[in-house]
Amino acid sequence: MYNYWLVVFLMMAGFYVVISQGNLVKKVIGLGMFQTSVFILYISMGKVAGGAAPIVTEGVEVYSNPVPHVLMLTAIVVGVATTSVGLALVIRIHEAYGSVEEDDIQLLDNSVDDFQEVDL
Repeated sequence: MYNYWLVVFLMMAGFYVVISQGNLVKKVIGLGMFQTSVFILYISMGKVAGGAAPIVTEGVEVYSNPVPHVLMLTAIVVGVATTSVGLALVIRIHEAYGSVEEDDIQLLDNSVDDFQEVDL
C-alpha cells in the first residue's frame, strides 16, 4: 500500500507547486508531478496480488488486467506532448513579456490596458 501513499504525496506536492508558485515553468513541472501521480495510481490499480500476465497457461487462474497499463502508455505520450506545448507557450510568453513570473506579466498587461484606455 506504500504506492498509494506515494500517489497522495506526489499529487499534493504537484498541486501545491501549481497554486503556490508564480513562475510558469514551475507550474508546468507541478502539473507534470500531478500527472505522474495519476499514472502511478492507475498502474497500481491494474496489478492484482498474485496475478499473472494475461497469457493462458496451465495452473494460472488469476490474471492482472493489462488495460490500465495500455491506457497509461497512451496517457504518457499525450502528457509529454502537452508538457512540450506548455513549455513552448512559456517561451513565447517570455519573448513577449520578458518574464515568466505571473505577477510581472499581469503588471505589464494591466499597464498596457491602462495606456490604451488613456489613448482613446
